[in-house]
Amino acid sequence: MSDMKIYKGNEKAPHILNASSNLLGLCFVVLTSLRFLKLSQRTIIDKTDIVAIFFFMLSCILSFLSIRGSIKRGGLFEWIADLLFIGGILVVFVTAILIVFNVIG
Repeated sequence: MSDMKIYKGNEKAPHILNASSNLLGLCFVVLTSLRFLKLSQRTIIDKTDIVAIFFFMLSCILSFLSIRGSIKRGGLFEWIADLLFIGGILVVFVTAILIVFNVIG
């Protein structure tokens, strides 16, 4: 058998993958809507949305790699995916708060 250490403690990785892929889709819908309505030139919402897309995409990739199981750094990938997911959530949250208080928009 291979000498690779198998990581089996990926309790959070499937949940991170599910949630981050859903939020990634939502971010793409927001970005597409802004571009379709030609509002992206007047706001910074599209720029913050791109940052959230970047975070959620990396989170999806790393949580998927963690789930694979044959990677000995699965725990590290899951931990980084978790941090990126939280980062993406924070970007979406801050953007929503700024929109609500009419700081951007």
